[in-house]
Amino acid sequence: VQLQASGGGLVQAGGSLRLSCTASRRTFNNNGVGWFRQAPGKEREFVATISWSGGSTYYRDSVKERFTISRDNIKNMVYLQMNSLRPEDTAVYYCASGRRSFVGTVSSEYVYWGQGTQVTVSS
Repeated sequence: VQLQASGGGLVQAGGSLRLSCTASRRTFNNNGVGWFRQAPGKEREFVATISWSGGSTYYRDSVKERFTISRDNIKNMVYLQMNSLRPEDTAVYYCASGRRSFVGTVSSEYVYWGQGTQVTVSS
């Protein structure tokens, strides 16, 4: 079981990036998916989560109105559109999948993890 995150890069403050997460149909099927991030010297933190149907989403306060999580279950893809990026968004971003239709904000609730993609926002 493996998730693959991609789409990271270097962007100036105020810019945008779209992260993608792919996995096997078995990994995503009927399961919620979340995005987490970890900045240097800091603990991993929750960013956003989406239910299997895509009908329910939840974000950490600091990214609301700037980030949008979405998914395409036909393509087995989950996306994180990040707009109005700030230097404090700099981190390695990870996607993760749980074993129920909607998984919350706690990392231990997620079972499968990707390898991470680096996002760097310059001021």
